[in-house]
Amino acid sequence: MLYLAVAAGGLRRYATYGTATAAGVFTNTVFGFILAYTYVALWQERPGLGGYDQAQALTFVWVSQAMLAAAALIGGGFQEELQERIRTGDIAVDLYRPADLQMWWLAADLGRASFQLVARGAVPLVAGALAFELALPADPLRWLLFLGSVLLGLVVSFALRYLLGLAAFWLMDGSGVNLMATVASIFFSGMLLPLTVFPGGFGELVRLLPWSAMLQVPMDVLLGRHAGAAGVARALAFQAGWAFVLLAVGRMVQSAATRKVVVQGG
Repeated sequence: MLYLAVAAGGLRRYATYGTATAAGVFTNTVFGFILAYTYVALWQERPGLGGYDQAQALTFVWVSQAMLAAAALIGGGFQEELQERIRTGDIAVDLYRPADLQMWWLAADLGRASFQLVARGAVPLVAGALAFELALPADPLRWLLFLGSVLLGLVVSFALRYLLGLAAFWLMDGSGVNLMATVASIFFSGMLLPLTVFPGGFGELVRLLPWSAMLQVPMDVLLGRHAGAAGVARALAFQAGWAFVLLAVGRMVQSAATRKVVVQGG
């Protein structure tokens, strides 16, 4: 119940920023149209690029815009706040709470992501569906599996950003690693181009990295690119595996950082 309350608090917190949300919706929609017309030109020259037809490629654009803020693909979320609390020493208060630090921030971030997924995701997706022919599935089960994949992708996103936040225990200023992480997220998640576009060994490598679990895998689940139930299960297991590994690493780094705080006396 504690973490449900924290998640609800995270949702309510972001729901208060109405003007910022409206501006984000406008930005996502405009950027979606820019990407969509770029994709139209690209797929007219290269039909079937990356294994997608034009309708699937446009679906990739608009659904990724709907997920952009929720998955914090271009930054945002909690890690900058966590880094600031570490820099100022307020993290000591967090460590005194009768709650697990990692679970607290995870619950808060999932609450934020839930709000962003609906508030900043619905309008761009509807705008894209009205302006273009999209390959959105009619099967409710496909949508249910997609939502499960999105949830796993959000956990992977959190786990990566939690590591960025904890890096401030050693770096003190996290702006540099945040910038590098944003560039990696934009490129390796599939936000600009589906990762299936990249050829050969490089394409295989980027599809194995954790960033692909944030966007590429959920999109492929939605578009039905996995063969049968076994293929979908492998995709979800891939995401769950990265979530488990990254959360475990985050817990180890948290333990090391806590010892650092105790040694330094605050």
